[in-house]
This record gives sequence, C-alpha cells and structure tokens, in this order.
Amino acid sequence: MAGVALLARDLGHTVTGSDQKVYPPMSTQLEAQGITLLEGYEPSHLDSKPDLVVIGNALSRGNKLVEAVLDSGVSYTSGAQWIADNVLRDRWVLAVAGTHGKTTTSSLLAWILDHAGKQPGFIIGGVPENFAVSARLGKSPLFVIEADEYDTAFFDKRSKFLHYRPRTAILNNLEFDHADIFSDLKDIQRQFHHFVRTIPRRGKLIVNGQDKALADVLEMGCWSSVDYFAGKNGWTAQPLKPDGSRFRVLLNEREQGDVDWQLIGAHSMHNGLAAIAAAHHAGVEPAKAIEALASFRSIKRRLEVRGVVNGVTVYDDFAHHPTAIATTLSALRAHVGNARILAVLELRSNTMRMGVHRDTLAGSLALADQVLMLKPTNINWNVERVTSTLKGYGRVFPTVDAILEALKGDLKPQDHVLIMSNGGFENIHSRLLERLQV
Repeated sequence: MAGVALLARDLGHTVTGSDQKVYPPMSTQLEAQGITLLEGYEPSHLDSKPDLVVIGNALSRGNKLVEAVLDSGVSYTSGAQWIADNVLRDRWVLAVAGTHGKTTTSSLLAWILDHAGKQPGFIIGGVPENFAVSARLGKSPLFVIEADEYDTAFFDKRSKFLHYRPRTAILNNLEFDHADIFSDLKDIQRQFHHFVRTIPRRGKLIVNGQDKALADVLEMGCWSSVDYFAGKNGWTAQPLKPDGSRFRVLLNEREQGDVDWQLIGAHSMHNGLAAIAAAHHAGVEPAKAIEALASFRSIKRRLEVRGVVNGVTVYDDFAHHPTAIATTLSALRAHVGNARILAVLELRSNTMRMGVHRDTLAGSLALADQVLMLKPTNINWNVERVTSTLKGYGRVFPTVDAILEALKGDLKPQDHVLIMSNGGFENIHSRLLERLQV
C-alpha cells in the first residue's frame, strides 16, 4: 500500500494514508517522500473528504474507518484494482508470483531492466536499495509488479494477482501458506491456475522447473509458451562459490556468463535466473542482465546487515515460513562457515499463529547454533513443543526484553544474530545493537 501511495502521488494526486504501528522501511520511505500518514483508523480521517479511498486487504468489516467509509458513501476500491485501472492498462506487465522470493526477484528484474536502459515502472513489497523506493511509474511500457496470491480486499476475495494481467509472469515456487484464507495447497493452486489463464498466447511463463506444485498447476491448463529455470534444462546455475556469491548462468547448457554479486544462497541464484529469463523475454540480452546483477544492492529486510558491534553481526530478514527460514539459514551458514549463528524468531504470521507449520518449524532451524523464539500472547498451540525437539539449543521467551537480556549475556565476537519476522519485532534489531555498544 505504500507503493500504491507513491504511484498515486506521482500521478498528481494528493495522498494521505491511515495505518497503525507502521515500521521501517515503509514508514521511513513514506516520510521521506512527503506522504502524510495518520495513525490508527479513526473516522475523522475522512474529514478531508477524499475523492477515493483505497482499502488494503488487512482491513475488514468492523474496522472503524471501514465502517465510516461505507456509511459515508465515498467511492472506494482495492489497492490491486486501483493499480490495474490507473497504472497497468496498456503496459507490458512483468509479474512475479510464488510463495517465496517475490520481493527479491521483482527487485532483481526491475534493476536488470533499468540497467539495460529500459526505464521500467515497478511496485514491490519491499525497498530495493538500488532505487530507495518501493514503487515508481517509470518512463517505458514495461512495469514490474510483485504478484501476491493473498486475497484482494474484504469485498473482493480473489487473489490480488488476478487483477494484473501480465505478458510476462514468473512462477517462482508454490507451497501451502496463508492458512487463514486457504484450506490447503490445492486451494492455492486453483488461484495460480486462474492466474495462468490471464497470460495471453503471446505471453511467457517463467517457471521453476524443480517445483512439483507448479507442474501440477500447468497440467490444469496452459495457453502460453513456457521457459523453465532451476531444473534440468532451460536456465540453470552452476555455483562457482559454495555460498552462491558467484555462479555461472547457462541456457540449455550453453554458458551465458558468470554472476559475481552481493547475494548469497541457492535461492538467490534461482531468483537471479528467473529475473534474467523474464528480462530476456522483454528484450534484454543475458550478458547485459548478468552485468546488472553485479551492481545489485539487495533489499531491505532480506538478510540485511543492520550493524556490526564488537564483532557481532546483526541481520534482519523477512523469513516467516519454515522453507524461507531454512533457506535463509542455509545461505548464511554457507557464508559464515563454522561461526555461531543465533536465530531469533517471531511467530507473527497468521499461518504460524494457527500452528500449521509447528511440525516442520524445528527442522527448518537445524542449522542454527541457538534458537530464541518469542511466544505470542494470542497463540493456541504449545510453542515449547518446537523448542523441546531442538536438543537443548532452543528457548522460548515471553517478551522481547527477555530475548535481548539473554542475547547480551551470551553473544561473543564473530557471532551472527539472524532476526526473522514479517513485522517490526518491537525494533529488536536497533535495541540489540544499542545494548551491544554498552
């Protein structure tokens, strides 16, 4: 929604927004861009008599401001519909879908296109450091969008990505997630099938060749050409360093060049392949795309180093699904070798709170030397059940303050603290760095 605000402002509209407990990087981005943010959901926020209210999918009936919007009769729409109507029409849309890696892959694709002189527009659910903003209109027909399968709004229960109608679409991977709105994996696959139905015949699907769930989606029907990555053919990566910071790109076993970049991990290599393939469909030669990746500067909250104090490195990462947690830990382990990794995890997502992943969570944390987990107050399953299987290196804490106290007493030079959450986590990163300086 911060990106929607930026695009609306760039189109000449006066934009204000309502939210609560907004945290960086989106809060600081909005402030830097001069967009007024009103705290909370008070009906008085409508006193300015807006022409249109754009409502995000986090709000539902019963919210005070939503009720005021409905009572007032003011025009309203969803973020996805507003983007479709005001930004995407008549443009070459490149959409990035999948359970994991959407933000990184979208950022990579936008940077490749920009580096190639294509001047694309984009809207991304994070802040790419190469651009310092999460959205811009661009100056060409090309527009990159992070395509989320979550539902659109309280009044539109279709997946958001069904509004975007791309010509180029990346399908990165597919697992069960969002248990608050989907009953099982097949339920999500049905939405991806509907998404595939929107790709024109002249369009292109860029699909993870290792993903069985995506193969099942394509078997439900596919009317566009398909390029594969990360499988046995198509676009593949040959690691040249164990941590994935250098790898060779091949297309149908023919070498295209070597990537030497700041990112690490097998998942990052695959994200890079997908972005190269999508950019190729939009007219960027692989050599140019590979050149762009060398200057890619990552994204806020994706294994982002928040600081180094007294030899202790503190990272911030958005991981909140067992697969993402395991992948992030694997990348960091390959990078730091035998150094200690202390994983700090907030069980914040709806799916985590419901306990859907409780049987796979412990396994995803296996590469950490210590696990410190914040126990949410509104959770109805036994979190200690997870830590009890971690052979003595897992602990549950009732508060962030308790985690900070435990970390300060345990950390040593050369340790790596990996903090994972899809929320603000009570600013634990900065608070830890401050304590380490004392």
